Amino acid sequence: MHTTPALQALDARRSVPASELGEPGPDEATLLRMLQSAVRVPDHGKLVPFRFVRIAGEARHALGELLAARALQRDPGAQPAQIEKERRRFSRAPLVVAVVARLRAGHKVPEQEQLLTAGCACFALLQAAQALGFGAQWLTAWMAYDPDVAQALGLGEGERIAGFIHIGTPTRDVPERERPDPRTLLADWTP
Repeated sequence: MHTTPALQALDARRSVPASELGEPGPDEATLLRMLQSAVRVPDHGKLVPFRFVRIAGEARHALGELLAARALQRDPGAQPAQIEKERRRFSRAPLVVAVVARLRAGHKVPEQEQLLTAGCACFALLQAAQALGFGAQWLTAWMAYDPDVAQALGLGEGERIAGFIHIGTPTRDVPERERPDPRTLLADWTP
């Protein structure tokens, strides 16, 4: 079967752990080019149920301090190593883009579809980053669901984090991992 460059790009997609992403990160023009691709997602109703928040430079460290303090609030008995992990969580990759799902309740397009569109924007951003020579990883963890973190990041009513996309230059080659065989996932429906 014929393989196109687009299929090759999809087949080559892999996450690079945030801990293995270093400088340089994308500059302004490159980030905007990535986002130009990231917004070309299925969007029933043309709602654009997502937006992006850039976390770069010193803001990464400030968010780390906020996470460390919040983690200690959530678990006063947390070990110092765990608090330090939270403090450094956003400091490794030179750029983190929070993809914010903007969900409109009561709209004819169900919230689930709106959330899936935001998820597609996360995936498209991963693909765009890799296409431009960067590594990326889509992460969530507890902070993606924490109301205090959401407030600190400026999220409003009906908004939630769909993902934190960590972007930078891979510091090492990431080995391929085993992928599922699509034949084992495909079933035919018969009436």
